Amino acid sequence: MRNLFSRGGGKPITKRDPVEAHVPDLQDANIAAVYYGQRMGGDLYDFVRVSPTRVLFGLLDVAGRADENREIVTAAQTTLRSTGAELFAKEDVNTAEAMIEVCLQVNRTILKAAGRVRSCPAFAGCYDESLGTVVYFNAGHTPGLVRDDGGVSELPATGLPLGLFSHTTCDASTVFLSPGAAMLLVSRGIVEAKCGNEELGLDSVKKGFHETTAANSKELCLAVLDRVKQFMCVPPTHNDVTALALFRAKSTTAATAAN
Repeated sequence: MRNLFSRGGGKPITKRDPVEAHVPDLQDANIAAVYYGQRMGGDLYDFVRVSPTRVLFGLLDVAGRADENREIVTAAQTTLRSTGAELFAKEDVNTAEAMIEVCLQVNRTILKAAGRVRSCPAFAGCYDESLGTVVYFNAGHTPGLVRDDGGVSELPATGLPLGLFSHTTCDASTVFLSPGAAMLLVSRGIVEAKCGNEELGLDSVKKGFHETTAANSKELCLAVLDRVKQFMCVPPTHNDVTALALFRAKSTTAATAAN
């Protein structure tokens, strides 16, 4: 079973649309993303292997409707992939410096493609299979979440959203995923899901993340979307609703079963 699951219709792919993300097989880990329904806004998730032991991933949210920001999203994805592959392919790369450079180049691409200021909260990370670490930047995005034996912790913003200033940079941080730990990224559409005047909020997402018995990344993403639907009592069509998860298995056997 592939560990990428996406659901929904949408218009046929054109050469100006983002490239479909094909999830690479990981050693003792698995990664997945799920979105609900048809794309409405500027959410983009992506995965790309950039070296024999490293996989680059990201979740971006370009401001605006899908029909007006498609070329910007596509340009951002192209730069994320090309710059990431160039920088992280080196065995002796300084991963923090490389991630900062990826951030800088994607930011410039968004500004150039938009022709003006276009806010793009973004979270991107590079997972090192040999070390179990993720070096990442969080450019004004919803905090990333990490669950391990100590509970659920947040990975807050390390800089401003992309697409605002030409020379803006984000700091890069590193987090270790112990065997059995998981990382979860959710779009703004999940956190801001509403039932009446009540908002789902990040605390509810964290609670669900802590309580879920999902055994792999795909199940974890599906559990997040189910929580949104149950909270809203209607299909979540207010905005793009996307979840991305990275799950480090406790053993090789568990990772094989998850895939």
